[in-house]
This record gives sequence, structure tokens and C-alpha cells, in this order.
Amino acid sequence: MRMIRPVLLLFALTGASLLAQTDDFAPVLAGRVEGRMYVSPTGLFRIPVPVLPELGGTIKDTENVVTFQDNFSVHVSIGVFQQDATQRWELSTRGPQDYLGYFFTTYVMPDFRNAFPGGGVESAGFLPKILDGVFIAYTLLPGGSMFGAKRALVTDDNPIVAKRGNLIFVRNNVIYVISTELAERVTERSTYKKTTQEENVILRDRLLEILQKMEFPRAAAAAKP
Repeated sequence: MRMIRPVLLLFALTGASLLAQTDDFAPVLAGRVEGRMYVSPTGLFRIPVPVLPELGGTIKDTENVVTFQDNFSVHVSIGVFQQDATQRWELSTRGPQDYLGYFFTTYVMPDFRNAFPGGGVESAGFLPKILDGVFIAYTLLPGGSMFGAKRALVTDDNPIVAKRGNLIFVRNNVIYVISTELAERVTERSTYKKTTQEENVILRDRLLEILQKMEFPRAAAAAKP
């Protein structure tokens, strides 16, 4: 898993410098867009594109990570990482709940902290009835908003602490990490009144909606060792 950390660092940072793209979604992508479906470079998953070009929607991807963002409320990243023998052993010995928490704290969260110093996990949990179990973590990332800079809200005296929900699961020996920012925390800052529990429910529902829309072609999964 030596490539996991540099790839995940990109996952933590991706979206910070998204560029405007024209001709709907016609930039050079590692994956491809078919109609309204984004297809990952590996073919391991497909998902309806959750942003619109008319609203400033952009897609940026690499072999392992795709980020969708618009100018208003959507920032979604999906990371895909093939398990090696060590990671498969970790899963078999630890079990899903412990393994997914271990993966998040060992590989994902350190890179969030490197990208956004002071970042931390607000809370986390395990949902055993979804797939074979999914791990969900809510993170607070000072300076980590993908929306604040566009509204000139980020100053030394007025820091923005972004909140993201993160969903981690394994399917067909592949680790998936879905991350989405709670944009309203920034875009509605002066009138924002949600409690922590309400924020968590919103993020959980959005993450599960993204998961529900993902398709995992069997042929692509079967092709992987």
C-alpha cells in the first residue's frame, strides 16, 4: 500500500483548484462521461454526474479519485483503491468495523490533517446493515472549505471550519472512500443554525444517496485480482 498515502493526499486536496470547464463536461478526463453518467477510469464504478455545467459544475479526476463540484452546494469526492494482500489480511483478521476505522485513521485522516492543519474527527460510527458494513466519519477541517474562498469569507480573523462526511467501505477487494462537504455551513454562515446531530443526519443521508446511485459493473470487478 505504498501508493495509498500520496494518492490519498490528492484525495484530501482535490477540488481546491478546480478550473472552469466548457463544452459541458469535455475536459481531458482519466475516466469518461457517457450522457449523464461518469465512468471511472478503472471501470469499477459508474455514477450519475451530480453537478450541472450551467451551475459551474466541474469534474476533475485521476486514475483513483474523482471530484465533482459546483459553485453552490456540491463538493463530492470518490476515491477507489485496490486492496493488496496486506490489506485483505487486515480486513480478514480485524473484521469490517475495525478494519474500516483503521483504514480511515491510518491513511485518510493523516492526509486531511496535512492538508488542513488542526483538522480532526468530530465523531464516527459503523453502519452494519449497509453492504457488508460501512464506516462513517464526520471531520472538521479548518480552512478546508471548497466554498468559502469564492465568497471572500476566509480571513485570519474569520476562519472557516469545513465539515465533511466520509463513507468508507469495501466491495470486491476494492476500498471506496466517499467524501462530501456540508456547504451550507459556509454558504449560509450568518443564518446557519443546525445542531451537530442535524448536520450529521444531513451528511449521512447525502453519503448514502451517493452510494445508492453508484453502480458496480460485475465485469470490471471480476477483472481485478
